[in-house]
Amino acid sequence: MVAHCDPCGGQNTQGTSPGQEHGHPGRGPRGGRTGEGRRRSRAAGQEYDARPCLPEGGGLRNPKRAAAGCRGCPLFRDATQTVFGTGPARARLMLVGEQPGDQEDLRGEPFVGPAGRLLREALDEAGLGDEGAYLTNVVKHFKRPWLLEELRLVAPEVLVLLGGTAGKALLGSSFRVGESRGQLVPMPPPAGPGEGAAPGRLLATVHPSAVLRSRDRAAAFAGLVADLSVAAVALGRPGA
Repeated sequence: MVAHCDPCGGQNTQGTSPGQEHGHPGRGPRGGRTGEGRRRSRAAGQEYDARPCLPEGGGLRNPKRAAAGCRGCPLFRDATQTVFGTGPARARLMLVGEQPGDQEDLRGEPFVGPAGRLLREALDEAGLGDEGAYLTNVVKHFKRPWLLEELRLVAPEVLVLLGGTAGKALLGSSFRVGESRGQLVPMPPPAGPGEGAAPGRLLATVHPSAVLRSRDRAAAFAGLVADLSVAAVALGRPGA
């Protein structure tokens, strides 16, 4: 039984799965989100607040459990389940992607599709294959507070932002991957001005799905590996 947190309507502790009580409007015939469903979810995600659903205290297990019952925005209606981060609770390296794909949505884990496999190949080539990174996405239910809570609890030495959505979520709407990729910079304040800088450093690069879409995949892959190698050097990886 999952306690459902709805900031607009209190908690629902009925034993229903995410989206069950409302069906899945916006899903296609095979369970994937339709364009209409994505647009509705994105628009609604900017109008709702998941912060009341964040649990007090505890490690990563508590927000992961709480996110599964989050009703802070209508996105849960179009999702099979919450896709929370995975990896060591105190990982030195944390990688943040954009949003779960269909395979991630079905399995409840980030980076298990083609882009995830390519990312692991790039990590291997950069000397980070056995680093034990924490992998997550900006989007769980399109709510930024869940990402900030993960970042606070994991407290990585190096945070890698994969793609424009991840960059804009933490650095603002003016972020551009092409202008910032491969550069190691101080971590930004976690919650806005006056909060103080977070520990660790930040590195932006392209999302692995962009490599898959590239006309010159070999060159794009080499660029991703080069960016990840900067993170390897920052972590003092042997041979980096």
